[in-house]
Amino acid sequence: MKILELVENCKTIGISGHVNPDGDCAGSCMGMALFLRKYLPEARVDVFLEELPPELERNIPCTDTIDHTFTTDVESYDAFILLDVDNHRAGPAGSMFDKAAKRINIDHHISNKGCGEYNYIDSKASSACELVYNSFDGMPIDKEIAQALYVGIVTDTGTFRFSNTGKHTLKIAGELITHGFDFSKIVREVYFERSPKQMRVFGEAFRLAQIKEDGKLVISVMSHDEIIKIGATNQDMDGAAEQLVLTEGADCAVFAHEDEPGLWRLSMRSIQIVDVARVAGKFGGGGHIRAAGCTIHTRNFQPILARIVKLVHEQLAGKDL
Repeated sequence: MKILELVENCKTIGISGHVNPDGDCAGSCMGMALFLRKYLPEARVDVFLEELPPELERNIPCTDTIDHTFTTDVESYDAFILLDVDNHRAGPAGSMFDKAAKRINIDHHISNKGCGEYNYIDSKASSACELVYNSFDGMPIDKEIAQALYVGIVTDTGTFRFSNTGKHTLKIAGELITHGFDFSKIVREVYFERSPKQMRVFGEAFRLAQIKEDGKLVISVMSHDEIIKIGATNQDMDGAAEQLVLTEGADCAVFAHEDEPGLWRLSMRSIQIVDVARVAGKFGGGGHIRAAGCTIHTRNFQPILARIVKLVHEQLAGKDL
């Protein structure tokens, strides 16, 4: 996909990603926006995302231009680009996407079959940021664009530790850091540093953890009341599943937290056997084989928990879901 060829005559362009945006979502959206603003200065380029965690606000350039209210005076955009998601998890931006004259979907999630008129879906890519970089088709970029994309690649590859890291990924990352931003600071602040509230969330997640399937499955369920008790918010939950799956002997971890009464957000990680994208898919979610998630509306989470354990058990036993 050559993004400039697709939108070169567009006067209004909207960009968005998924709800609860992470580094790859925010980095790809801002990287794309900065690129289009650079090469299409006469076009109006609007970015719509929910509030970002502070570490992303600090390290992704120009996040102050993001519209967190999802309001616009544009009746229908000439083009709307959805990144790192399909229109089922795009939140309020989904309707903007559906009304756009030209709908473009760029994503690397295996569960996304493409929801646009123009789709660039590659589940073998490390990140949406990698695909956004490819879509530039070799056009020169500047420091701000490079930094935004680097944030997304670093977070979605786990600082190049995950199996989605390929030769092309490392080549792109190497080219991005030649633009002179402080890449070591980004890795430290965006991926490794945790706020005191996040550390309390991790501690509570481990306290509540249940070890199942002979140690191969770790599940932690945190209710809304428990979140309120430690003074945390939804933004403090990121990273808990990744910590849980590091438990010795574990192949899969599920972290479920009740964002508000009756609204549960689940984050799933695996090491080798369990395809968590297929588990999440059973609840309307999706993602990657080793990292996925979903949102569930229920006042009684126990039946959901039992079903997740059953789905993981079947995969560990070699059964096909």
